[in-house]
Amino acid sequence: MEVRVAKTAGFCFGVKRAVDCCYQEAEKAKSTGSRVYTFGPIIHNEQVVEDLAQKGVEVLHSEEELARVTEGTVIIRSHGVAREVYDKIGAAGLKLVDATCPFVKKIHRIVEEKSAAGYQVVVIGKASHPEVEGICGWSKTPVTVIENEQEAKAFRPDPDKRLCIVSQTTFNSKKFDKLVEILYGLRYDVPDILNTICNATEERQSEAAMLAGQADAMIVIGGKHSSNTQKLYEICKARCDRTFFIQTLADLDVRHLPSMGCLGITAGASTPNNLIEEVSKQCQK
Repeated sequence: MEVRVAKTAGFCFGVKRAVDCCYQEAEKAKSTGSRVYTFGPIIHNEQVVEDLAQKGVEVLHSEEELARVTEGTVIIRSHGVAREVYDKIGAAGLKLVDATCPFVKKIHRIVEEKSAAGYQVVVIGKASHPEVEGICGWSKTPVTVIENEQEAKAFRPDPDKRLCIVSQTTFNSKKFDKLVEILYGLRYDVPDILNTICNATEERQSEAAMLAGQADAMIVIGGKHSSNTQKLYEICKARCDRTFFIQTLADLDVRHLPSMGCLGITAGASTPNNLIEEVSKQCQK
């Protein structure tokens, strides 16, 4: 059986930057005896978060937990957070290290500026995703989050305001185009449409679709809470019925894989390269 691993599989730029930042701060803390926290899991990968925990990096899951911290370093996760979280970290006198993906930070600036200028802001994405929650927290006015066609068709834009549309960086690009098409038809003036889907996400999704169309089976590796990995699975499953979603090597059952033909492997942006290599080697045995 031929095993093909997608070139774009594994850590993206923003995730690698955030993870490297955590390990660097953990190393500094070891010599100074200080505490290191991340506000929310640094990325959506349980194995990475567990490894960081063993090195002393603790996860703060809420602003209530943050309020109980009196000293140390707080690292902002790659997904970003609302502006008020920055303010609370500063007010508590804690050291702040911002590991927000630069592409997400760009959306924060857009939303802040457009809302201040009187625009009605729409975010295309999943409302419960931490990236989207963070984006909404930079708007000076209420934000509408739209995830599907039903929500897009039900949306009623404010006729007295111009409309600004941005996207979660890991949203499916084809779905984004479809939702924008629906929203575009709801009004007479032209909205400001800013496709803020990360280029790496688009490349990863396009390569996964192409590989799945050629493969006899597909393996998608990533955390169960990873939005971009779930979208990769959906894309691959639509083109290759024998698509399997695994988090770790322990989840892989080679008995379900074909003995001949082509096996494709892709992985979400929060999946370490060593895990991808382990899965690939196991499949080639």
